[in-house]
Amino acid sequence: MNLSKVNYLIGFAAMIAIGTGCAASDSDAQESVAGTNQEIVNNLIQAGFPADDIMEVDGVVYVGRDAAVSLEASREMLQADGSKEQYRTTNLVGSGVRVICVNGSAYTGTFSTALDGAIANYNNLGLNFSLRRTSGSTSGCNATITARLTSGSAGGSSGFPSGGLPYNTINVASSTSQYGTNVVKHVITHEIGHTVGMRHSDYFNRSISCGSGGNEGSAGVGAIHISGTPTGATVGGSLMNSCFRSSETGNFTSSDRTALQTIY
Repeated sequence: MNLSKVNYLIGFAAMIAIGTGCAASDSDAQESVAGTNQEIVNNLIQAGFPADDIMEVDGVVYVGRDAAVSLEASREMLQADGSKEQYRTTNLVGSGVRVICVNGSAYTGTFSTALDGAIANYNNLGLNFSLRRTSGSTSGCNATITARLTSGSAGGSSGFPSGGLPYNTINVASSTSQYGTNVVKHVITHEIGHTVGMRHSDYFNRSISCGSGGNEGSAGVGAIHISGTPTGATVGGSLMNSCFRSSETGNFTSSDRTALQTIY
């Protein structure tokens, strides 16, 4: 099969606001960010992630190549019980979150159509939460995810839940549109999957979908098997595979649907 595999990793700039009641100097801010990121890295290593699968890009720490990890989330990973329950993290969206709004004001054309399709992917499953597209208003929202366009190689990034809330941002490179609406919908749906706690379905061997790469690690963050889904992975077997093909439909597979309906 002729596969066009594209990594989800993109380097993203992050704006980090430091509010301490007084202005901090640039050097103080840099030291604060560096110290925070070092704790995140230390927590991830203690949780079981291989050091070579942890990277810092523009002040943001990533694991699994496309999942940003906050300080709070890294601390929660160390508190996880690791019990056995595709794969999910130990951090999930809380039962009190019924409406997750997605601010899609930055998306037009192909990206707008794809975002609507991604939202429908989740809402068609009858989960404990629903997704609602907004253009900035947070009325009636229990949590909000901001959808952003970025530069760079095709693909996207996001992060895992923390404190019972989904990660608050998904990033998709504008160059992803070269692959068409279905692939953009696939990438958006994939990144939303991370925000609600879904791991890569081939986390244990990225070469399955990417052609190269190893094990992303599990341990404290939880590469927890979801009951009723395969323990292995195949090319095209899950929308949550690490890398995508140019032929993606943008729709969940049967195991994706089972996974989400099992945990939500």
